[in-house]
Amino acid sequence: MKNGVLRVNKRIALMEENRAKLIGAARKAFAEKGYAAASMDDLTAAVGLTRGALYHNFGDKRGLLAAVVHQIDTEMACRAKDIGERAAGDWNALLAEGIAYIEMALDPEVQRIVLLDGPAVLGDPSQWPSQSHCLQVTRTKVERLIVTGVMKPVDAEAAARLLSGTALNAALWIAASDRPEDVLPKAIEAFRAFAGGLLAKPA
Repeated sequence: MKNGVLRVNKRIALMEENRAKLIGAARKAFAEKGYAAASMDDLTAAVGLTRGALYHNFGDKRGLLAAVVHQIDTEMACRAKDIGERAAGDWNALLAEGIAYIEMALDPEVQRIVLLDGPAVLGDPSQWPSQSHCLQVTRTKVERLIVTGVMKPVDAEAAARLLSGTALNAALWIAASDRPEDVLPKAIEAFRAFAGGLLAKPA
């Protein structure tokens, strides 16, 4: 019985290791070449695995992209959260997180994988699991701001969706622009103005 459990645990650990290798290789390939041009044969060979391992873990190339997007988008949310936690007060933290997410649109890896290839291949970003989680976190923060009287008593889910959607669409706009550095300050200014409209008392 004990040997059987050890074999199962070893198999699970190997699967997790292979999964991590494939995501790492795909992340590099998608960032450098883009989703369409990335070769699955080259990608799997780079980490000493076969296409069978890819299909077993992710189903297909699209499934692999979804895993890579989820990883990067989750990292972006964590980075934004860390920046928000350094801000003074719940409102400033919420604003700082949104702005941080928008600013990450200048990162070449984020641009290509999450903001360009991601929506083109995986569809509406607001439906991605990582975005759904961010929405719930934002809603909790909005509810607290409404209770404390910082924000107007609007519907918390509506406000959270609009705040999250505004930051996401600003990032998508920047990534798709020919001059993202010029678009960034415009997007941040508009985000601040939009968000400020939710304050109970004007800033």
